[in-house]
Amino acid sequence: MNRKGDKSLIVGLDIGTAKVMALVGEYTPGGSIEVIGLGSHDSRGMKRGVVVDIESTVRSIQSALEEAEQMAGCEIRSVYASISGSHTQCRNSPGMSPIRDGEVTYGDLDRVLEAAKAVAIPSDQKILHAIPQEYIVDNSQEGIRHPVGMSGVRLEVRAHLVVGAQSAAQNITKCINRCHLQVDELVLGALASSTAVLTNDEKELGVVLVDIGAGTTDIAVFVQGAIRHTASLPIAGDQVTNDIAHLLRTPTPEAEQIKVRYACALAQLATAEETIQVPSVGDRPPRRLARQALAEAVQERYEEIFEMVQAELRRSGYEELVRAGLVLTGGASRMEGVVDLAEEMLHMPVRMGIPQQVTGLGEVINNPVYATGIGLLLWGSQLENPSRPSLPPGKVGKALARLRNWYRGEF
Repeated sequence: MNRKGDKSLIVGLDIGTAKVMALVGEYTPGGSIEVIGLGSHDSRGMKRGVVVDIESTVRSIQSALEEAEQMAGCEIRSVYASISGSHTQCRNSPGMSPIRDGEVTYGDLDRVLEAAKAVAIPSDQKILHAIPQEYIVDNSQEGIRHPVGMSGVRLEVRAHLVVGAQSAAQNITKCINRCHLQVDELVLGALASSTAVLTNDEKELGVVLVDIGAGTTDIAVFVQGAIRHTASLPIAGDQVTNDIAHLLRTPTPEAEQIKVRYACALAQLATAEETIQVPSVGDRPPRRLARQALAEAVQERYEEIFEMVQAELRRSGYEELVRAGLVLTGGASRMEGVVDLAEEMLHMPVRMGIPQQVTGLGEVINNPVYATGIGLLLWGSQLENPSRPSLPPGKVGKALARLRNWYRGEF
């Protein structure tokens, strides 16, 4: 547990392919979170969401954490970290268990979820998440969201399982442990981002979140308020940079700068007269290039990303049900023209997703780059401040209350 004086702190560590970002959030029991620290460092050692070099990743994490600690004036001991990459897969799994005392308790919910997790998965994989979508008590036809207190004999759950490669999860954990930190939980990047940028109304209506980072494009589909499908595609902003480097025959760092400064995802946004200066490789002189040629190359790659998103949405079977449309977030979604291109290709409303429900550092809370990091803070605060009472209001609760009063009397 991270503490600063008498306040509770939560730390989100977004280990991305381009950047490692550490966010420190201070939360009050009321549930509001204020971002009080931020550290960011170039990520070296990650490829398409997966650790490929432990030493470099450890150094990046350490630098980001030190910066965040200094800004927040605290000592970080544990983090909620993101995990993504195309090794992650999802499946929807049912579970069933008897209701012990004729009335559903939180214990029954835990047991039925365990039953849903009892599926055969390969030994090199592990379950990262098991999230209940809805419950059925006895033979109720309707899916029930909050069955606690209902009478019945048999409880069923429909759950969303996210499975990932054991080695990928172990490598991230190893990097964090090497920085002398505990991992509170590994959270799928798409789930974290969706916690930060989606509204409850959108989740009810049906919505697809698309988080375009540097190494992966993460997707989460919500229908009727519950997560239905998650995926991670190995194509994202880095591909766009590589295309520019290839097209302009310029080194990758220069291509990244040109992308950030001049690129747009719709060729019609660039006029024929605009030109940009391109640094060459070696000691050759720089050249000039029409901005439109750059935009055409970038548009082609974004079209490919959205084609893959559409194919994934079709494969999930929820394409017709996402009535609230698509929410874009992540660093590579900020480029001019991306929202328009997505609307044009996917024939659905598209908006830019900016982190909600937090206060604090202005440059963080209004920026889609930090969607995953802020989502990790929100995810952690929900786990550490669960809305459900931990004890049934029975004998145990009364005994504890007596103990508490006795303590107050003694001291």
